[in-house]
Amino acid sequence: MSEKRVRIDLLRHGETVGGTRFRGSLDDPLTEEGFRQMEHAVAERGPWDTIVTSPLSRCAVFAESLAQRLSIPLQVDERLKEIHFGDWEGLTYAEVMATAPLALTRFMDDPLRYPPPGGESLEAFRGRILAALQDHLESINLGRRLLFVTHGGVIRVLLCRARNWPFSRLFEFDVPHASFFRLCGNGQHCEELPP
Repeated sequence: MSEKRVRIDLLRHGETVGGTRFRGSLDDPLTEEGFRQMEHAVAERGPWDTIVTSPLSRCAVFAESLAQRLSIPLQVDERLKEIHFGDWEGLTYAEVMATAPLALTRFMDDPLRYPPPGGESLEAFRGRILAALQDHLESINLGRRLLFVTHGGVIRVLLCRARNWPFSRLFEFDVPHASFFRLCGNGQHCEELPP
């Protein structure tokens, strides 16, 4: 597989209804502004041969709209969902800090050893994301360009892999709403593109 001829672009969903919180597997929709943020993020980018999206509506609604507009195939991949935050699902950072400051601090400092209570382990999360990446890399031909429409945690896992960073450094990546990143070749090389 040629390092230069396979490309996977990564797009995080935009702003969601309910504001910033540990959303995880909750299926909150995009705000109108969130949809506009994503439109702006993909303007003058591409082209893509296929769009692959998380099934959660904050990703899938925009991905479906974009695929229809560009007349390209859309695939929904359950493995591209955000990590499940367990007991923290739906809570803000401040709410978790007020009720479980030690657990939150440990999670932010060492997410591999200290997952959210009742949540998905980072090992399981990382495993499903990297399996999805590998499957898509194996299924595309040289010269193909994919767009993954997904979540901040998914993108952080892929960026750690691309840079050969330990997954304990997950939160060192800034992945704001509607941010855009590029993986080239076999997913090892990462080129960050301006939002």
